[in-house]
Order: sequence, then structure tokens, then C-alpha cells
Amino acid sequence: MASATSGSEEVSSCSICLDVFNSPVSTPCGHNFCRTCITTFWDHQVQYKCPVCNKLFHTRPDLQVNTLFSEMVDQLRRSVRVKEPPCVEPGEVPCDVCTGTQLKAVKSCLVCYTSYCQTHLEPHQRVAGQKKHLLVDPLDRLEDRVCKKHNRLLEFFCQTEQLCLCVLCKNRNHKHHPVVPMKEEYTVKMAQVWKMEAKVQQMIRERKQKSQDINDTANQSKAEADREMANGWQVLTALKRSVEKCVQEKLKSTEKEADGLIKELGQEIEDLTNISLEVKQLSHTKDHLHFLQTFRPLKDPPPTRDWTKVEFRPPSYVGTLNKKMKKLVVQEPTLKKCLQSTMDEEREEGGPTSRTTLSGEHGRQSKAKRAAAESRLPWIQL
Repeated sequence: MASATSGSEEVSSCSICLDVFNSPVSTPCGHNFCRTCITTFWDHQVQYKCPVCNKLFHTRPDLQVNTLFSEMVDQLRRSVRVKEPPCVEPGEVPCDVCTGTQLKAVKSCLVCYTSYCQTHLEPHQRVAGQKKHLLVDPLDRLEDRVCKKHNRLLEFFCQTEQLCLCVLCKNRNHKHHPVVPMKEEYTVKMAQVWKMEAKVQQMIRERKQKSQDINDTANQSKAEADREMANGWQVLTALKRSVEKCVQEKLKSTEKEADGLIKELGQEIEDLTNISLEVKQLSHTKDHLHFLQTFRPLKDPPPTRDWTKVEFRPPSYVGTLNKKMKKLVVQEPTLKKCLQSTMDEEREEGGPTSRTTLSGEHGRQSKAKRAAAESRLPWIQL
């Protein structure tokens, strides 16, 4: 029974891909092939001929579907699928020749740059020319793993020129250089990657904390400024505006400084995050060759400011109101201008001071007018 099944699989295998037929079609000479296989074969031929019997056709033949044969192939494919593993497991190399369900490769050919399952490896064990090919344990991305000059597997790493080498490169062109196995160099450089990752993450944490501290301080400064400005509502409009202007200028300068520092920190965080992503990608690389070929000598992160020496000290707003009041009281001309401006505004609006005036060579008020002014400025002792 087993031999019968084996014979059925052989009969139902495409002579081009050596796999079970996939959408089988027949040529006029009676041979069967996968539709894709025979179509691709003829696309690269000058003359149209049968790959089995070499019969020549003057024009590209019309491919016919043998219904009975197709049903038999479908039944065989279902039985084969039960016996074969459903797919290649993670970490295993798939066969490059399988057109349906890819089976696990058992060998890779360094001449063909192809990996083969047990079925498709058969020509390398049977055909005289292919028996001379160099077979190794399955490897993915074969073309990248073979020395283009000597067609040998890359197994070593030159620390002087930072290159992956085959054994012939090592013995001929790099015999005076320090050369180590790729696995050893991978271990060393991976340690550097993890060290860099830890350093970058620490720098990011420090800058995020510094940014948060500055933001909190700026918010506290704004709250203090708001409280001080709120107290100004109990003073004359002129004095209130003077206080607000002074405080707002300080606040604007403070916020500008805070925004500049936060922006600078944000840029450093972004740059360091990009480095972290690159380092993380390298840190998860398990492929020694790919890692070493793409590895660039690690350097310290780009120059950044020493934020431990940066201090954000916003100005104090406490006492701004009292300072303005004292200044206005001491400098009588200024006080007169403020009061005059306030009364002028109220006069335009038809307020209670529309008939009040200031007179005197030095701007001194009469006792009556002084009393009137003091009644409107209860916080100022003139």
C-alpha cells in the first residue's frame, strides 16, 4: 500500500518543480505540468518544446485541462497534506522550491543559493553535476551569507576593517588582522547595544523629569502672577494697568524662557528616542551576520546640554503692587498723571469725577481735593 502511494505521488508530481501538481494542464503531446510551471518555462524559451519529450511546437500550444487527472491530483494532494506538517515552524528555513505548502528545508546549496526540503533535494543526490555542489545546514538569505569572491560561507569578522569574512578571506587578505568568529563579535557588540540602550533610557528619563519640573514651576509662577494681578483690581485703573503691565512682562519673559527650555528638552528627547528605537532594533537582532553587516560603531548620544546645571528661576511677583504704589506716591508727578488719566476717562464717560481737576505749580492738591482723591484711593496714603 505504501509503495502504491509512493508511486501515485511520483506520477502526480510536476517534472519541472518536482512538487504535486498545482492546477495541472496537458500539452498536445500528452504530458502534464503545473500551469504556472509550463507557462514560466515557455516564457524563457525561444522555441516552444515539451520539457519531457522535447517535442517542438511551431506556435505556443493551447493548454488543456484533464478533468479526471485533476480530480486524482486533488485527492492525492489532500492525502499528502495530512502527512506533511501544515507549515514551517518559527526559526525554521522554508524550502525555496515548494509551490504549495512550504516544507521545512533540510539543506541549503551554496552554489544554487537555494534551500531544499527532502523531496526537492533529490536531484542534488542523484544528478552528477549537482552532487559536487556544497550543501550546508539550512540557512535563510543565502546570497547574503556567502562570500561573493570565494563562494564560501561567511563565518569570521575582521575587527580592523569591520567586515565579515569567509575562511579564505581570513587566511589570505586578513591574516595579519585580528579576526574572530562572528558569534564572538556578535556577543561583544550586543553588550554595547544594551549598554547604550540603558544610557539613552536614563537620559530620556532625566530630561522628561526636568521638563516636568520646569512646566510645574512655570505653572506655579503663572498662578502667582494671576493672584498678584487679581489684587490690582482694588486699585485705581491706572495703577492696576501699571501693575498688570509689569507683571505680564515678567510673566511673558518667564514663559518664553520656560517654552525655550521645554522645546530644547523635547528636541533632545526626540533625538534620544530615535537613537533608542535604532538601538532596540539592533538589540532584538538574532541573526549574527545581518547584525554585523548593518552594525555601525556605536558612539555616545549627540552632544546635549548638562541639565543638572540648568536652573529655572522665574521672577517673584510678590510686592509688585506695593512697589508701584510707593513709586507713585513718592513720585508725585507720576501719581498726578495716573490720577489725571483716570479722571479724564471717567469725565469722558460722565463719571462722578467729571468736574475734578488737578492744579498747583508742583501738582499739589487742596485738602478738599486730596480728601476726594484719598476717598477714591483708600490704599494710598498721600
